[in-house]
Amino acid sequence: MDLFHHKHPYRPFIPENATKLIVGTLPPPRFTKRQLRNDDVDFCYGSGDGLLWVVLDKIFDLNLKFENTEEAIEQRKNFLKSRGIGICDVVESSRREKIDASDLGMQKVELRDVVNIIDQNPSIDTLLFTGGNSKNGPEYFFRRLLREKYPEIKMKLVSNTSPRIHQVLVKDRLVKTVSLIAPSGAANISIGSTALYKELKKKNPEFNTIDFRVLQYQEFF
Repeated sequence: MDLFHHKHPYRPFIPENATKLIVGTLPPPRFTKRQLRNDDVDFCYGSGDGLLWVVLDKIFDLNLKFENTEEAIEQRKNFLKSRGIGICDVVESSRREKIDASDLGMQKVELRDVVNIIDQNPSIDTLLFTGGNSKNGPEYFFRRLLREKYPEIKMKLVSNTSPRIHQVLVKDRLVKTVSLIAPSGAANISIGSTALYKELKKKNPEFNTIDFRVLQYQEFF
């Protein structure tokens, strides 16, 4: 059976002044196949189903467009440049039996050398993982990269409360990693089951899972 070759459609986007790097896995296969929907933006995290830009739009009041236009792309690039934030997903490509966006469905995964990219961009001091250490998540693959290519680099736990924070030493440079709640609908169930979310929801019935991400993300962006 032929497996779908799910290649990352975008090169890393790293402004010269970047101090933070957003690290995820892969956009949905339709981005690789160039079959975008009207509500997709042809850029990193541009899926109409994704929540990263929805959350950042709320935090920074960006008035972003969520549509398949050049203006929507430029809005996102300008924001990243102005805030010194880059995007470099850890997965270069994978194979899939079922053509969907699930991380668990990825096979024969090829990784990008994020450590080398950190080394080449001396101002980066923080990695923002858009998901945790569950199988095939960004932190999971970053750990695999360290095991396979940089066994001398260890992830040192700084905080075990959500979002988990680690430190790594890259060429005498301390880099913080933060494992944020994934900006995908699939993570809403796990958010809903947390004690903090239940408490906040009880105080304000209008409070939702996007608001919860806003609270978490704004501290690190």
